[in-house]
Amino acid sequence: QVQTVESGGGLVQAGGSLRLSCAASGRTFTNYAMGWFRQAPGKEREFVAAVSRSGGSTYYADSVKGRFTISRDNAKNTVYLQMNTLKPEDTAVYYCAATRAVTAQAMDVPYAYDYWGQGTQVTVAS
Repeated sequence: QVQTVESGGGLVQAGGSLRLSCAASGRTFTNYAMGWFRQAPGKEREFVAAVSRSGGSTYYADSVKGRFTISRDNAKNTVYLQMNTLKPEDTAVYYCAATRAVTAQAMDVPYAYDYWGQGTQVTVAS
């Protein structure tokens, strides 16, 4: 079992920045790739970014490439999502998730993830 707790969400003006954090506990953190997903009202949950177990590989949705950066600190059992140049369409609940999957093809599919946090709200005002 892995528990994840997200933090860092809030209200920001368009063009601003936020950094989300996800603290993990439970099983060995480095056994899991970590991902961020988001869900806006009335929409399906969508992939945002993922990072491999070592942190050496990262994956991004096209909609956030160049604006968001995912990273992890394995010494602190924490994964981060730095979000810059935020847009109103980035407004959503952001979820952190853990997966034992190792292939790149699995990183952007929600069903590949075994453990999910409760989410943190990000609201971008225009």
